This record gives sequence, C-alpha cells and structure tokens, in this order.
Amino acid sequence: MATSSTPPIDDDRVQLLTTAEVAALVRSPQSTVRYWRHLGTGPHSFRLGRRVVYRRAEVLRWLDERELAESSVTG
Repeated sequence: MATSSTPPIDDDRVQLLTTAEVAALVRSPQSTVRYWRHLGTGPHSFRLGRRVVYRRAEVLRWLDERELAESSVTG
C-alpha cells in the first residue's frame, strides 16, 4: 500500500517560526524578542491559538529594514 507524504514547505511566506526560532535566527535572547514584540518594534507576529508565531518572510524583511536603517545612519 503506497502512502503519500506531504513535502516540507520551504516557502518563506508560509513558514512559521516560534519566538525561540526567531531568537536563534537573530542571535538574541528570547526575552529580547518578546520585549521587541511588546514595544511593537520587532518583526510582525500574531497568535495562532495560544502560540505567538512569526512568518519567516516577515522576520527576514524586518532584518533587511534594520540593516538599511543602520547603514543609512553610519553611511
């Protein structure tokens, strides 16, 4: 009997990250990511049930914005 398995989703627009995964990606403590969320300065997040999740594409966009902002200040 053949079973079909769903291939993993590699699309950044639909890949969801936890706070811990975002923290690992940006190499910051989870508490910092939660604080950014509280201030509204971090990457866009939303609740999925009781969990807070981030779209990978939004985190990458947010990082790009931070990089551009930093380069315009130091450039």
